[in-house]
Amino acid sequence: MDTKTGFEKYFDIAIDKIVFFAPRIIGAALIIWIGFKVIKKIIKLVDKALKRMSISDTMRPFLVSIISVVLKVAILFIVVSILGADLSGFVAILAAVSFAVGMSLQGSLGNFASGILIMFLKPYQLEDWIQIGDSFGKVKEIGIFNTVVETPGNKTLIIPNSKITDDVVANYSKKEMIRLEIEVTMPYNEDFSKIKKIIEDTLKPIDNILLEPKPEIGIESFESHNIVIAVRPYVHPDNFWEVTFETHQEIKKAFSEHKVQVAYSEGVELGTIGA
Repeated sequence: MDTKTGFEKYFDIAIDKIVFFAPRIIGAALIIWIGFKVIKKIIKLVDKALKRMSISDTMRPFLVSIISVVLKVAILFIVVSILGADLSGFVAILAAVSFAVGMSLQGSLGNFASGILIMFLKPYQLEDWIQIGDSFGKVKEIGIFNTVVETPGNKTLIIPNSKITDDVVANYSKKEMIRLEIEVTMPYNEDFSKIKKIIEDTLKPIDNILLEPKPEIGIESFESHNIVIAVRPYVHPDNFWEVTFETHQEIKKAFSEHKVQVAYSEGVELGTIGA
């Protein structure tokens, strides 16, 4: 006949639970303590390896943090399983939540994936002059989701990384030069050799126009009222707008000094150019 009181029964149950769970709790605590220390060392090794691979300072901390989180979550899963918890339900809920979040963030995930590609492939770096579609400027920030570009007009463009990987990227800083695309018109009755010589002499004294490669000057097209001449000097990307404006100004001045006439689009009558 069982003569134990209710208190004694609960006490015995508590002792049994402690005896059963104590080793597991101690083991789980040891796994967390040792695991996190090992992860810390692994992260240091990974960081050094990424530095040797020349991974950018923007990308490296991000990758290190992801690896750290994944390893720590794996340790916690091991600990929970040691304690005897059923993970199947938790994993199913986590999978459903991940799917829902992924569907709602498709655009952001595309930008995220493109950001990783940009940081690994490095089509451009900070302070590079680039053109993406109609957007031209200097790279000021390379983020996980977008790239920040500052235009010569001091406008800040925030370009989604997915647009960059889907478009053609022109990097003008790779060769440390950019070719200006300037168009000048001349009437049909003018001598092209004469006009070309005027433009060549005009470009030589302009500061920041590179001597090599030599400026390219040639007839680009024949319009109804005039001939379009392409003027293509090379400059450093930082001097793009300064040289563009000065070149236009000096060519106009030179045409005025040499009495070069132009054809106005309203008619075929020739007119002079003022200084």
